[in-house]
Amino acid sequence: MKVRTALVFFFLPALVLVIFSSSRLAAQAIEQQQHSFGYADFGAEARLEETFLAVPSAKLAGKELKILTAEPHLAATPEDHKTAEYVAEQFRAAGLETQIVPYRVLLNRPRMERVEAWDAHGHLLMSGPTREHVDGDPAPDNPRVVMPFNGSSASGDVTAEVVYANYGRLEDFNELADRHIDLHGKIVICRYGSNFRGVKVYLAEQRGAAGVILYSDPQDDGFAKGNVWPGGPWRPDTAVQSGSVQYLFKYPGDPETPGVASTPNLPDSARTAHPDGPDGNEPHIVSIPLSYHDAAPILEALKGPRAPESWQGALPFHYRMGPGGVRVHLVSRQDYQRRIIWDVIGKIEGSQDPGSWVIVGNHRDAWVYGAVDPSSGTAAMLEAVHGVGALLHQGWRPKRTILFCSWDAEEEGLIGSTEWVEQQGRALDRAVAYFNVDVAVSGPDFSASAVPSLKKFIRGIARSVPSPLGGTVYMSWRSESLDKTKHRQANVPLAAGEEVRVGDLGSGSDFTPFLQHAGVPSTDIGSSGPYGVYHSAFDDFAWFVHNADGQFLYLQEMARVLGLEAVRMADADVLPYDYVAYAREISAYLETAKHRASDAGLGEIDFAPAEAAAARFAAAAQHAYTLESSPAGDLAHLNLALRQTETAFLSDSGLPNRPWYRHTIFAPGEVTGYAAVVIPGVNEAIDAQDRNLVAQQLKVLTDAINRAASVLESAH
Repeated sequence: MKVRTALVFFFLPALVLVIFSSSRLAAQAIEQQQHSFGYADFGAEARLEETFLAVPSAKLAGKELKILTAEPHLAATPEDHKTAEYVAEQFRAAGLETQIVPYRVLLNRPRMERVEAWDAHGHLLMSGPTREHVDGDPAPDNPRVVMPFNGSSASGDVTAEVVYANYGRLEDFNELADRHIDLHGKIVICRYGSNFRGVKVYLAEQRGAAGVILYSDPQDDGFAKGNVWPGGPWRPDTAVQSGSVQYLFKYPGDPETPGVASTPNLPDSARTAHPDGPDGNEPHIVSIPLSYHDAAPILEALKGPRAPESWQGALPFHYRMGPGGVRVHLVSRQDYQRRIIWDVIGKIEGSQDPGSWVIVGNHRDAWVYGAVDPSSGTAAMLEAVHGVGALLHQGWRPKRTILFCSWDAEEEGLIGSTEWVEQQGRALDRAVAYFNVDVAVSGPDFSASAVPSLKKFIRGIARSVPSPLGGTVYMSWRSESLDKTKHRQANVPLAAGEEVRVGDLGSGSDFTPFLQHAGVPSTDIGSSGPYGVYHSAFDDFAWFVHNADGQFLYLQEMARVLGLEAVRMADADVLPYDYVAYAREISAYLETAKHRASDAGLGEIDFAPAEAAAARFAAAAQHAYTLESSPAGDLAHLNLALRQTETAFLSDSGLPNRPWYRHTIFAPGEVTGYAAVVIPGVNEAIDAQDRNLVAQQLKVLTDAINRAASVLESAH
């Protein structure tokens, strides 16, 4: 704490001497935004933001990243607690009212894992897992590095024939079924990519598999992409992607307490869920992650039909589907215990509307060192806090309360953020935004995802922040947008005048409980590049410096974007939500769903009431937009209506078969896990070809859109 305090207060008196390298650009951006959306007069805010932008330091961000990645810090370990204490010290040094909030949650740790494979003649092909290692990077050799494992894996001892299932997508399992390849009692091997790893295990379990091997194919993030670490950014042969296989698409968080905060004193009688029961979110079968070094002998010995060309990876032999040619023995002994995790919450009380919260969050736990994931996000958040602290030191107070949050146990299933959201309950009805950062920097390419009402807002923020490449973040983003492969996933095309695509929010990070359970408008930002060491022991400080951001300039950029989101939202006269864009997207979702239902042969399904509700919402949104553009009158009433509109999209009953997910417009897909499914109740009923469920979910959706329209109309 003393070191950080010295850094902060040494820097603050020198603010007047700071030469902001992009001051001319900042001035231009300020001039362009004198009538920024949500502000009656943006002049004073623009000057405040210019002061903020000068503070986040690339050098300090690099120092913070080095401290955060000094040790492996898996959730609920002593090293993880040390990072919580460190973050709390930085928050307090900046002037934030700070507390460490513990939760007691069910987590597994590997006691022992073993994989052995024999060919048809009984010859041993491999025995592992092989420890992660490369010459030139000693960090993975640290004896405190926990062996790679899957969070939420079941324990078990299985010997069986093997079947290759490509990426483990629904269409891949359907291809196996079409070829009459039976998975009952088999071990499925599939490569990472295309969907969430928990979905791969879930689909294998549903088809009767006894176990799953997950491996990283070099076609996707290894030597087929370029030079491997330490000669380049891509995955070396012994690198293993750890990760949770929790059935996140059912519900995230502590497996025993869906909808209830798992506080340390929560009695066992309140832990009502059975994680491995039919409604639980834990797998019933063994899953073990492997490197391609260990997976290759299994795949090479596999017999059966040759895999389709699209299933062929980069290993130097023809891939086959199996079964036959190889038997594998999997042993997984997992230590499940209720363990303590630690969120860190830093608060700046609002001066005018303290009950309205602007929440900024990033998780802190890592599978090993986590330089990119998540420590780049933590370093960026700390520098955003540094900048806000400078404003506080000069006498500024935000109109609304700002909370900076460092979540724990995200990697195991978004646990720290979910438990906190469940503990806050109805208090989050007044939370005006949640701004997430996770994998903040793996390279120079900025991107963002957001709820539709905040897509215009995040574009405006990007126009106000200088880029290390020159110009603004928005200019660099616009240039990168010419490469469509770098877009975040979105479900509608760009509208007229929109130059950069802002993706839709699915799952896989801490915005999930805020948006999809509590109805808080959310964004997620990141800056990407070639990143082949995801969730491995090689995601360390040395890799980051050599491959992601050697001068830490993109950490500085992300700190500026993240902090500016908070400052601008906290001070806006009128909450800058663009419901006109939201209405346009809802109408597009309905049109697409109507065509999908027809193509699925579901007959005449009446979309007219939903389309009428969408038209009503669009009219209300247009009038609200006019009020926001020239804020005057009873702003408190207008802001309350604007905020409650997002909450109106929640359904008390939740989605079919997964009631924890309450948002009727966005949810993670049941068979994708990461990617957003829009109007999920309707679209997933269409996928199931259940005409009655489509009609029922259309009614739920129509009611939600009408509720939202009614709330917006009340602002008039």
